[in-house]
Formats: sequence, C-alpha cells, structure tokens
Amino acid sequence: MPRHTFTLNGERITVEAEDDVRLLWVLRDLLGVTGPKYGCGIGVCQACTSHINGKAFNPCSVPVSQVGEEDEVTTIEGLPATVGRELHPMQEAWLERDVAQCGYCQPGQIMAAVATVRKVRDEGREITEADLDAIRNVCRCGTYNRIREAIKSGARAM
Repeated sequence: MPRHTFTLNGERITVEAEDDVRLLWVLRDLLGVTGPKYGCGIGVCQACTSHINGKAFNPCSVPVSQVGEEDEVTTIEGLPATVGRELHPMQEAWLERDVAQCGYCQPGQIMAAVATVRKVRDEGREITEADLDAIRNVCRCGTYNRIREAIKSGARAM
C-alpha cells in the first residue's frame, strides 16, 4: 500500500492509503480528524474546507497522492494552535455572534473565513462585502447574515 507523508495540524504524519483515496477520507477515516465534514464530495458545499499551505481547499476533491511531503494541511482542529490560543479569534467571533444552528457547516465556514481574511490582509487591505460574497460555503440553516457579521468581527480580532 502506498505511503503518504505530510504535515497535519503541525505534526508530521505518514499514512498508508491508495493514491486515489480522497484526502477527506484519509483525514476522517484513517486519522480520526473529523472537523472537516462530508457534504457533497465534489467541492460544491465546502463543508470540508480546510487549509493547505495556508490557502482554503476542499479535501473531498483532492486525492491523497496530490498532497506532497512539503505540504501543510490544517483543519479546524489545528486552527487554534496556529495562534497559541484555546480558540482562534474567528471561532470566538462565531460564539459571540451565535452563528451556529445545526453547526454542521461551521468548521468549513470558519476555515474559509480565516483564509479569506489572511488573503486580504496579505493584499494590504480590509475585508469587503465583495470578499464576503466570494465565500461560497453552503449553510443549510441559512445563518448567512450572522456568518458575515462574525467574519467581520473575527477579522478585527485577528
């Protein structure tokens, strides 16, 4: 069985999996990292949104063979550790704004929000309504207004 090595949430790991197995299943089924959720399996709903090398991506659409030894994968479980706090400022904003109803999409929503805020900061600007519109994660409960408010609040705290 092929072996795949990469960094996951700050820890170097090696896992045995066939090359065509989607990274989401490696994370959830083989490594027990259940923050990224399965929604559609084709990258549309984005419930599985995580980061690879600091950028948002959907592990349901990426075969494990495409993740290289130099790659760093971060899931919601690894997000707080990246800032040395119990909760990331975006997670705190989610709680303060009472965003979650069912909560299923929230890990992906938060990971997309953090990646977007980091991207606009790297561009030397603040988050705009157009940036918020570009976040396409699906929320079946429809808490989009609270999600947008939490992203703005979290961005100020990051």
